[in-house]
Amino acid sequence: MWQIMDMLNAHKKDMVAPEDALPGREDYPYPLERRHAVLGTDMLGPWPEGSEELILAGGCFWGIERIAWQIPGVHTTSAGYAGGYTPHPTYEEVFSAKTGHTEAVRVIYAGADQDERDTVLRRLLEEFWQQHDPTTAMRQGNDVGTEYRSAVYWTSAHQGEIVRDSAVRYQEALDASGRGQITTELSPLAEAGDGQYYTAEPEHQQYLAKNPYGYCNHGFNGVACSL
Repeated sequence: MWQIMDMLNAHKKDMVAPEDALPGREDYPYPLERRHAVLGTDMLGPWPEGSEELILAGGCFWGIERIAWQIPGVHTTSAGYAGGYTPHPTYEEVFSAKTGHTEAVRVIYAGADQDERDTVLRRLLEEFWQQHDPTTAMRQGNDVGTEYRSAVYWTSAHQGEIVRDSAVRYQEALDASGRGQITTELSPLAEAGDGQYYTAEPEHQQYLAKNPYGYCNHGFNGVACSL
């Protein structure tokens, strides 16, 4: 089935050039939701002192967000867009593959000290690698296009070290299982597209909590790895 979807959406697998991206706008064209429907926390901040921010993308953001909000130490999450060039894009614009964004999830996590925060980060990454297929470029299952590409965008050099190390270790696990090469985009958020994360429309926030039987193609990919 995915081969057919690949052929039908082949035109969406090429990253748009910055100069060809949709123009976007100066501000959000929709109201932003603040309260997390599951955690009850503020999705827009301010966040607890010492909190850290990480952006994860691995196909449809509904599933990635549900994975993230269940991890102990996560303060809040939100669905959004990152890695592209169109300022304040809409879902329809991102879906067109003409903005350069991928469907992404902002994760704010906290801990009493750096060791605790690093433990949360490693757990996040462990679930991220195991709950989607990081070897399929510009595609996740039957969802095809640059908006479904796998990515991790970090917001500190320390995070970056842990992310890169996790990718190396997970590639070793993939190799041992006879699987392919990781295609996940690894970058500081500041160097990914326009360097911004944009919060998505209210209807996408905690979608699978509000719609328990909604679409989700995430689940264990068959390759486990302890980070």
